[in-house]
Amino acid sequence: MSDKIKSTNAKKPRNKVKAPFFNGRRITRALYVMLILIAAGGGWWAWSSGAVKRVAEKARWQLIAASSQIGFKVDEILVVGRRETKQEDLLKAIRLARGAPILAFDLDAARRRVETLPWVQRATVERMLPDTILLNVVERRPVAVWQHQGRFALIDDSGEVILRKGLGRFSDLIVVVGEDAPRQAAGLIATLAVAPELRSWVKAAVWVGGRRWNLRLKGDIDVRLPETDPAAAWIRLAEYEKAHQLLERDVQVLDLRIPDQLIVRKTPRPQGKSRKGQET
Repeated sequence: MSDKIKSTNAKKPRNKVKAPFFNGRRITRALYVMLILIAAGGGWWAWSSGAVKRVAEKARWQLIAASSQIGFKVDEILVVGRRETKQEDLLKAIRLARGAPILAFDLDAARRRVETLPWVQRATVERMLPDTILLNVVERRPVAVWQHQGRFALIDDSGEVILRKGLGRFSDLIVVVGEDAPRQAAGLIATLAVAPELRSWVKAAVWVGGRRWNLRLKGDIDVRLPETDPAAAWIRLAEYEKAHQLLERDVQVLDLRIPDQLIVRKTPRPQGKSRKGQET
C-alpha cells in the first residue's frame, strides 16, 4: 500500500487555501526575536527621552523577567584560561547566580570586575544563549621578583606587580633590584635567553644608573653588562666560559662593558687557599 492517499473527487476543482501569515508558530518565533533584541538594549524607541524612555525601560525589565520563564536564565558558567586565579575569586567578581535572567547580566561591568583580580591581565565575558556565560581570561606571566626598599613583589613581563605575599614558590625566578627595574625586567630576561647555558648561574640583577645591568652570579661573581647590546656581551661571556671555565675560577668581577674585551678581577684569597677552601 502506498503512503500517499489520492483524492476520490478529482472532477470538482478545489480552491487553494493559503496558510495565514500570522499563525501561532510565526508569532512565537517573532516574539522570541523581539524579546532578545529589546532585552539586550535595542529597540526602535532608543532615541526617545522622558516618559517614553521610562516606559520603555519598565517594559524591558518586564520582558527580561518573562524571558527567564522560557529558558533564558543562567544554568552554566564556562571559564577558559584560568590557572593561577582561584575559582571562588572569579565567581565573586562575576556576581552571577544560577537561575538569574541571562539577558539582565551586565557583561561590561563583569569584565571590569574580573580584570581587577591580581592575576588577570584581560578578560572577555560573553552570553551563549539561552543559558550559558562564557568567561575567557588571559593571566599575567611572572618573569621576576622585584626587590625594592626591603620589600619583594612578583612582577609580570610588563613590569606590573602581581603579588606581594606568598612568593616562596617563585624562588626560581631572578631577583631584580632598582626603582625602575620592573620596566626593564622583560628586556633582561630576553638578554639572558640568548645564552641559556649561563641562565642557571644568575641569582639577581641590579639596574644601575637607569642605563644598564649588573648581574650577581652564584659564587658572588659580579658581571657588568654594557649599556649597548648587552646580549652580544652575554654571548661573549658564554664563549669564554666554554673555553676557559671562568666561573669555576677565583674571580670577583667580570667586566664586559668594553666591546670585544673581558676584564677580570680576581677574588682576594688567603695565600694557599682556593675558592672552595682546598689546599693549592
